[in-house]
Amino acid sequence: MKKILFGVVLTLAVVLVYKSCTDKANKDAILQENSMLIEQQLKNVSKLVVTEGHFAEVYNYKDSKELFGPLITADKKALVVVNAEVLVAYDLTQLRYEIDEANKTLRLKSVPEAEIKINPDFEYYDVTADYLNQFDANDYNTIKRNVNTSLLKKIEQSTLLTNAENRLLSELSQLLVLTNSMGWTLVYGDVPIKEPQQLELRLMD
Repeated sequence: MKKILFGVVLTLAVVLVYKSCTDKANKDAILQENSMLIEQQLKNVSKLVVTEGHFAEVYNYKDSKELFGPLITADKKALVVVNAEVLVAYDLTQLRYEIDEANKTLRLKSVPEAEIKINPDFEYYDVTADYLNQFDANDYNTIKRNVNTSLLKKIEQSTLLTNAENRLLSELSQLLVLTNSMGWTLVYGDVPIKEPQQLELRLMD
């Protein structure tokens, strides 16, 4: 009888050990599968997100050069019409993250800053210059520098940056949907993200 009882206990012990090992293997397999899904989603969003806009600028350039004192000057001027294509881009290949399988956490460490690229097309009208004050490379560089500064102010006051941020939020929200669906947690910095509004606030910080 003791032998039979010992055999039953041994069999139960073997079954329990086997079941424990099988459960652990299944859990590990699920974690690895989830990690692979997250990696794939990260690859899907790791691209260049671009928002495009067009801006126009009319710029009056004037310069005076004193000759033999302030009473006599040599002047030059130009009317410059600028049409610019502006791109606001987020290079999400630079997204830094960490996947923590043990705690089922996807941690976003840093999101790249927006890159603003201005491609202006300059057209010069009414260009006049006195003989002793001709246009040179410095004048054209000054015009380009001043126009770019003016365009940047227009861009900051427009909806272009906001539209770009919305596109970025849309891309990153896909990670939030995926992690929520698998019972994982999306963390940005040290803050757990539960809804898109939280992610938006973190991006604006």
